[in-house]
Amino acid sequence: MFKRSILQITALSLFISGGITCAVNAQQTTVTLHADHPLNTISKHIYGHFAEHLGRCIYDGFYVGDSSSIPNTAGVRNDIIAALKNLNIPNLRWPGGCFADRYHWKDGVGPKSERPSIVNTMWGGVTEDNSFGTHDFLNMCKLLGTEPYLAGNTGSGTVQELADWVQYVNFEGKSPMSDLRVKNGQAKPWNVKFWGVGNEAWGCGGNMTPEYYVGEFRRYATFMEGKDLFKIASGANVDDYHWTETLMKGIPLRMMDGIALHHYSFPSWEKKGPSTGFSEQQYFETMKTALRMDELITKHTAIMDRYDPKKKIALVVDEWGGWWNVEPGTNPGFLYQQNTMRDAMIAGATLNIFNNHSDRVRVANLAQCVNVLQAVILTSKEKMLLSPTYHVMEMYKVHQDATLLPVEVRSDDYVFGQDKLPSVSVSASKDAKGLTHVSVVNINSSKTEEIEIVLTGGQYKSVKGRILTSAKVDDHNTFEKPDLIKPAVFKGAALKDGKLKVKLPPFSLAVLELN
Repeated sequence: MFKRSILQITALSLFISGGITCAVNAQQTTVTLHADHPLNTISKHIYGHFAEHLGRCIYDGFYVGDSSSIPNTAGVRNDIIAALKNLNIPNLRWPGGCFADRYHWKDGVGPKSERPSIVNTMWGGVTEDNSFGTHDFLNMCKLLGTEPYLAGNTGSGTVQELADWVQYVNFEGKSPMSDLRVKNGQAKPWNVKFWGVGNEAWGCGGNMTPEYYVGEFRRYATFMEGKDLFKIASGANVDDYHWTETLMKGIPLRMMDGIALHHYSFPSWEKKGPSTGFSEQQYFETMKTALRMDELITKHTAIMDRYDPKKKIALVVDEWGGWWNVEPGTNPGFLYQQNTMRDAMIAGATLNIFNNHSDRVRVANLAQCVNVLQAVILTSKEKMLLSPTYHVMEMYKVHQDATLLPVEVRSDDYVFGQDKLPSVSVSASKDAKGLTHVSVVNINSSKTEEIEIVLTGGQYKSVKGRILTSAKVDDHNTFEKPDLIKPAVFKGAALKDGKLKVKLPPFSLAVLELN
């Protein structure tokens, strides 16, 4: 764990508003919020989650089996259901990830005693009994009140297999697949809207070229028949702009509804470092990777705009989050890691970026939900804890389906060595009740940021808010101290003469409500 140091403030800062940046001289962060220029709706689906057959996410995470002493409904933990319902999670992606292109859905339906076992060759080489399958997942989504997002197998599967899955879960009339669904105990279809046509086709989904994948997508999508399907193409890895260009050029807009983008945050891919006890350099480099999300979205959007100026096709960031070395003594293939205030900074800054780009980014999925990567929930036998990232998602849920309000941010700098990053990021929205919410993040490791927010075009009489902060940037909740980090009432904001003055401690975030 690094010690806080006094950092020199330098002149160059960035302002981000819907992807626009400019250089200014700033000693204090200033923000202009344009309440009189409402923009698009921030889709609630930006706040989606991800549950892959990976490590202890499904088995010994969500799913403990109906004979478990842990309170459950049809084998799914009741405490996890309650926690996720509190987040208003809008969608949940399953069964992968890389696992999706190795998964054959018919192995996971029918009597559990008759389902074949499989080896999860992608993650840990463990044997799974397929006791958690399509019915289990879709019925769990009903318990959660969330929309399922099914990732189809285009790597090791067939066109017929995916077409059958669509018919099995969505067709209400009489057909071979709907008859099989009824035989397996589900009379009514689930009417699944979101469908991924493969995952990471450039890598674990088949090591395809973009030109080859275009043909595969067109073939699979043709036979995925049904109304109101939202078909998501396997999109680029980070900055592979050629991939996006090839898909936009080669796939008719009428055939797809979204293109995926995957981007993770870490000091470096080769040396991810520990989840706790990291150095300041590792923290700084991680935040540089996280803030790069704005650049990636801006550049992928520019390509998409050339072919789709009306923004019909969504950019779907269906894998994002922090990625560290696994916890000592755990299976390397399980990707189990702790979740600290650094993860909270990634979440807050990334969600601000998504909000500000919500004209094009309309679906996103944090990776992953339980016990894997930047999880919002960790479990140990009967115990469960909520991570700092969970609390960020809970605080930010006020932006779901609210109207984006543009902000201009001229940020003070967070300086490390010869490098620098903007300390502060902001997004704002107005909800259906007329309340304005402003989410503010300070990633600076040592400096309290004094932020002046000029409120134009709106009359506000009061402000209140909550803050997420802690003493050290690698602080985290444990099963012994599950509430070390949790939201608290924020007393560092004052409203006067159309301006909001905010004092935000190092590595902290606040969500303010203006009325």
